[in-house]
Amino acid sequence: MSKPASSTIEAQHEHLLKALPFPDQQDFTDARRGLIAAPARVVVPDAGWDSGRYSFLAGEAPVTVNPSLWRQSQLTAIHGLFEVVPGIYQVRGYDLANVTFIEGDRGVIVVDPLISTQTAAAALALYREHRGDRPVTGMIYTHSHVDHFGGARGILPGDQAGGVPVLAPAGFIEHTVSENVYAGPAMARRASFMYGAALPTGPSGQVGAGLGQTNSTGTVTLIPPTVSIRHTGERATVDGVRMVFQMAPGSEAPAEMHLYLPDHRAFCVAENATHTLHNVLTLRGAEVRDPRAWAGYISESIELFGADLEVVFASHHWPTWGRQRAVEFLRRQRDLYAYLHDQTVRMINAGLTGPEIAETFPLPPALEQAWHTRGYYGSVSHNVKAVYQRYLGWYDGNPARLWPHPPVEAGRRYVEFMGGADAVVAKARASYAAGDFRWVAEVLNHVVFAVPDHAGARELLADAYEQLGYGSENGTWRCVYLSGAHELRHGSMGTPATAASPDLVAQLTPEQLFESFAIRVNGPRCWNDVVTVDVEVTDLDRQYRLTLRNGVLTHSRAPQPEPAQVTVRLTSAELPALAAATDVEGDTGALRLLFAALDAPDTDFAIVTP
Repeated sequence: MSKPASSTIEAQHEHLLKALPFPDQQDFTDARRGLIAAPARVVVPDAGWDSGRYSFLAGEAPVTVNPSLWRQSQLTAIHGLFEVVPGIYQVRGYDLANVTFIEGDRGVIVVDPLISTQTAAAALALYREHRGDRPVTGMIYTHSHVDHFGGARGILPGDQAGGVPVLAPAGFIEHTVSENVYAGPAMARRASFMYGAALPTGPSGQVGAGLGQTNSTGTVTLIPPTVSIRHTGERATVDGVRMVFQMAPGSEAPAEMHLYLPDHRAFCVAENATHTLHNVLTLRGAEVRDPRAWAGYISESIELFGADLEVVFASHHWPTWGRQRAVEFLRRQRDLYAYLHDQTVRMINAGLTGPEIAETFPLPPALEQAWHTRGYYGSVSHNVKAVYQRYLGWYDGNPARLWPHPPVEAGRRYVEFMGGADAVVAKARASYAAGDFRWVAEVLNHVVFAVPDHAGARELLADAYEQLGYGSENGTWRCVYLSGAHELRHGSMGTPATAASPDLVAQLTPEQLFESFAIRVNGPRCWNDVVTVDVEVTDLDRQYRLTLRNGVLTHSRAPQPEPAQVTVRLTSAELPALAAATDVEGDTGALRLLFAALDAPDTDFAIVTP
């Protein structure tokens, strides 16, 4: 059961209300500008989407929600069909991201079709209801994250994709697969905390994720790109719409691009300049991004298009209109990522560690007071640590942290040193009463890992997480803290949604598929096994040798001196079901031995308990 906000959190919020420019209503004006239609309630039940869940976001912020995050959640809850400029329309508030519709000579080009087929189809239906039943004549993925391609078959269902150009940045498929399949199970489990999947919505629960309200949970699909954009300045015309592209790899996504529409004087900056500080390293886990390059791409955007553009729009949030305002928006976003990078590296070279830098890292006043640079999705704290990680890795140079005990063993030793679990909990209650929730969380985490069934420790740790959530300006931090409290009180929420859909698995090359098998091998279980399997992919006219030896699965296309124990013949479409292949010659027991060595991912692993 949720607890009330403490006096410490109330005082923090009172201070914030005085420190930030809450009378500034420009964002609300911009977020409502161009509204064509706004259904009172958007319900897509088979995708877990119901805008009515956020109807509580009205009036002043309750004491259980950071007032700055409350403001951002009010903005991201504004939903409907909007005109950006004549010929360009967005549906916002139908998923975590926006979907954009660019009208051409014959139909409409769809940019970034959301996460789920169901929400994408609902957004397209809203667009067609008010702009006519235009056929889809093109589709564009700005980058390789699931909220920008997963709803593709909701836009082009069945065989409708045939002949429709699908444009994406070079490397799109490779990075889409590597992020959502290789470490996908762990990312999805952590994402359940990041987006508060099991939390009730409301003033004591999930209020939004900063980048949008939350992610839909419907069917994830992928229509493979037919056109790869490779160079900045590359041009294309789709259905009469002229486009100029700017490459931005290694920024917010490893494969990302921007899009300028000269006939509309409109610039789509993908997800590299939104109305929040973004993630250098997302809490669900990913490759560490490069904020130096990120800032450089925004500088290049200003140089390439700043003299001509009249509106900047993105894959999240609302546009910025007017050349002067739009360019200033881009400049501040550029300065934000450059400052994070440069100042962190400066302090690294002065000998500070990631946590030390993060604890004393003020932003310049012009950035501190700009709403769109606030940390609603990324945060200064975890982004600074990500920059440190990018350059120096996990080890901070202190020998004491070179070989620490794992959490359970460290917890047992800490608790013993501090006088036992009961004594630690008693001391933690005093710290809780003093409002030192960070310390309560740190010490009681040791108790829970040392004595998992200590009811007092679990209860007080859940209370501390809850207060930390109430105080968080960052939407994902709030969800993480409140999800931690939820699991301590009610047990695991599991993994409600995953991006590793059949469409994504179908895009795996044979090499990627074999690598996905290799990372599932339980090495100790098969140290002494030696298995050789030849896989003939008949439609590609390729043969691969899979070898399991010393707990390692390798693959090769080189000619082999010795025959394999078993040969399997199948098509590339059948390859994901290799274990069930029927065209098998040789020792079928070898094939069974190979797949017996593979572990299924655990989508319910513990996070806040051992």
